[in-house]
Amino acid sequence: MIVCAIDDLMFSIRIVNAAKSLQAEVYFERSADKLLDTIREKSPSLVIFDLNSARMRPLEAIALLKNDPALASIRTLGYVSHTDAATIDAARAAGIDQVLARSAFVGQVADILKSG
Repeated sequence: MIVCAIDDLMFSIRIVNAAKSLQAEVYFERSADKLLDTIREKSPSLVIFDLNSARMRPLEAIALLKNDPALASIRTLGYVSHTDAATIDAARAAGIDQVLARSAFVGQVADILKSG
């Protein structure tokens, strides 16, 4: 199970299409206020974040997730504009496990879902 904290329709469609072809189980949480509860309920092996999403508050969510002993071991991956160095640094400071440029994420989405 992979939980996606993504509100971008284009990226959601790419993930859904890749998940269907791989028969991977993916759940999209589009409410920042419900995200941690969803992660607790679903017990995912991976949480994917759109680090540029203002609505999903990804940096706050990553910090909360990584500071919760019951959730800290869940692998996290975020994608971001490759020119947004401040967000990349902030995500790493919050504890994210892996950051990819948007273009790299698109190219690797099937492999990410397989390993998720």
